[in-house]
Amino acid sequence: MKELVFATNNPHKLDEIREITNGKLRILGLNDINCHEEIEETGSTLEENALIKARFVKEKYGYNCFADDTGLEVDALEGAPGVYSARYAGEGCSFADNMNKLLAALQGIEHRTAQFRTVIALVLNGKEYLFDGVIKGTIIEDKRGNTGFGYDPIFMPDGYDETFAELGNEVKNNISHRALAMKKLVDFLLKY
Repeated sequence: MKELVFATNNPHKLDEIREITNGKLRILGLNDINCHEEIEETGSTLEENALIKARFVKEKYGYNCFADDTGLEVDALEGAPGVYSARYAGEGCSFADNMNKLLAALQGIEHRTAQFRTVIALVLNGKEYLFDGVIKGTIIEDKRGNTGFGYDPIFMPDGYDETFAELGNEVKNNISHRALAMKKLVDFLLKY
């Protein structure tokens, strides 16, 4: 079984990736390799931020590594919060703070289409690869559901009448932006 480090300290993301890979890969988190440093995301795109994190782990710890960056891109807000999704309401903000700021920004706006986009950067044996996944949907007006994390309670994917937070992890982990990008990564690794 292939072993890879996923450059994240987010336990929700780590659990989600482990569920998506379903035992096909051994996924280590940053804690598993005793990396307790905060890897600063200084890039201006999702691709740049994902590469910064993956390169950091490979260069400093020697592990083949992948990292992701995800953004919620809202059409009425010209793609915001985008690369700043995790800290949309400011440094140290909570998921609720981010959702509240987004809902306030969309107050009175009818056109609420959006997409979640994940980019995964893989640094493997000296080479770099990028994989992406996108799911389109709508930002609803009120939070609904209690599973998932981030913007899940206000994002309703196209073709569904429930938010990510209502669909539950099993459904979400099959259709999400991260799942789509991760499936591309896993398919690549299994053929590699």
